[in-house]
Amino acid sequence: MAWILLLLAIASEIFATTCLKLTDGFTKPVFLIGSVIGYPLAFGFFGFSLKEIDVSIGYAIWSGIGVIGTSMLGAMLFKEQIGFTKMLCIALITIGLIGLNLVKK
Repeated sequence: MAWILLLLAIASEIFATTCLKLTDGFTKPVFLIGSVIGYPLAFGFFGFSLKEIDVSIGYAIWSGIGVIGTSMLGAMLFKEQIGFTKMLCIALITIGLIGLNLVKK
C-alpha cells in the first residue's frame, strides 16, 4: 500500500506542477486551483507512504520520478526541448533511482 501512496504522491505533484505552468505566470489563475489541491495531496500521500518506506528511498523516488515525469510532460504539452544534455541528466537520475533500490535490497 505504501508504494501505491508514493505513486499517488508523485502523480499529484506532477499534476500540481503542470497546473502551475498552465497559470502562465498567474495570468490564468483558474489553473492555480489544481496546484492548491495537488501539492497538499502530494505531501499527504508522501507522508503516509513514509510509514513503510525509508525516507531516503522514498524521497529519491518521489523527486526522481517527479523530475522525469514533469520533463516528459513538459516536452509533450508545452513543446519544451529535451536535447542530449537533458536526456543524459534524466538517464543519470534513472540510474540513480535503480541504484538506490538495488542497494536497499
